Parts: sequence; structure tokens; C-alpha cells
Amino acid sequence: MFKNKNDNSNNYCGKNIAKLRLEMKPKCSQRQLAEKLQLVGIDIDKNAVQRIECGKRFITDIEITAFCKVFDITPNELFEYKK
Repeated sequence: MFKNKNDNSNNYCGKNIAKLRLEMKPKCSQRQLAEKLQLVGIDIDKNAVQRIECGKRFITDIEITAFCKVFDITPNELFEYKK
């Protein structure tokens, strides 16, 4: 697997995904988020969500689109989200 040598993260929006997941009402677990992603057509499990959130896994553009559908935000909002 390719390792990004510029920093320790393989994605920029993983931390934002974790924040958005925890701010969902009601609060959403990584398993529940994986189930929501499966409902929009992305075959992903809880372990993949965990690796994305901690920056150990790359995210495809298709997955970014699915995360945005689940959180009801735009890709720009996903990359810029801060709270």
C-alpha cells in the first residue's frame, strides 16, 4: 500500500468525518455509520470507518460523495468542517 510521506495521514477529512458522526442526532457509532453508507451503496465496514477517521486509509471520491449524502453536506463542507 502507498504511504504518504508528507504527514501521517492518508486523508484530510477523516477527523471531520469523526466529528460529524459524533454530532449526529442521535449520536452515531462507527458501525451505524457503516450501515448508513451501505444503504447509499458503499460496501464498507466499521473497521474501514475507523481507519478513515484516524487517517490510516485513503478515501475514494465515491466514498466522499456517500459520506456527504449521509451527513447531508457538500464535499467542500466536508473538507472545511471545523467545530
